[in-house]
Formats: sequence, C-alpha cells, structure tokens
Amino acid sequence: MGIKDTLVHTVADIVVERPGRAKTLDQWATALEKSGQAIDQRAAAAKNPERAQAVLCHNSGIERWGQTRLRVFLGAPVVRDEYDSYQPGTDLSLDGQRAAFGETRRETIDLVRQLQQANVPDDATVMHNDFGPLTVRGWLRYLDMHATIESKKFW
Repeated sequence: MGIKDTLVHTVADIVVERPGRAKTLDQWATALEKSGQAIDQRAAAAKNPERAQAVLCHNSGIERWGQTRLRVFLGAPVVRDEYDSYQPGTDLSLDGQRAAFGETRRETIDLVRQLQQANVPDDATVMHNDFGPLTVRGWLRYLDMHATIESKKFW
C-alpha cells in the first residue's frame, strides 16, 4: 500500500470507523431516520430547488451504491462499481428526488435491521472504493455523514 492509500485509510479510521463504532446498530437506525428527516426538511426549504434536486440525486445514488456494499455482509457478491448508475432519474422534480431519497433511506434502515438480525461480526469489512475496508458501522457512518454534509449544499 502506498503513502496516499495509507493516509486515506488512516483518515477513514479516524473520521468514519471510530465514530461508527460509537453507536450500536439500533442507534444507527435511529440516527439514520432522524438525519433523513432533517435532510428532507432542508430540501423542502431550499432556496435553490435545482441545486437541492441535484444534491438529492447524488445522495440517493451514493446511498444505493452503499446498500449494495452493505448487502455483501448478508452474503451478496461484491460488485466493484461506482455510484453513478444508482442515481434516480435526473429529470425528477424536487418532490420526486425527495421521495426517492426518502425511500432509499428507509431501505438503508431496513438493511440495518437485517444486518442486526444476521449478527455480522464487528470486525467484518467490505471495501469502499476510496476509504478501503469498512465495517458495517463504518459504512453506516459514511452514508450518514456523506448525505448530511452534502445536504448543506441545498442553500
């Protein structure tokens, strides 16, 4: 592993994995529900609806892509791809993008429940394209953090 990869993985451990471990899966389900509601409220109040549409489309794509990685913990095959093909249609209105993101977030929370029932070992990992191997809770932290940060761009 080169210096760049080592640095990125170290930052991911500090910013993603450590905070991810601070919550149980139950707590992650609750946190994702709350942040999803906050993101939707932010989108509904956006002064730039076109910008909010684009950001929500991006967020949905990232989260759906992340769901495919979370399903690997449940036995699905690993697919090395990017998030682009997971985005909902770019022609959706802001309300359509809000609905797509809401449905996507509900699916993520459902996956959390499935992962909880499957008793996935805490040290099991699945590769993130940039951050390297992440645990279930690391993935949940990443998805939550990414969507929340991106949603600040609605304004």
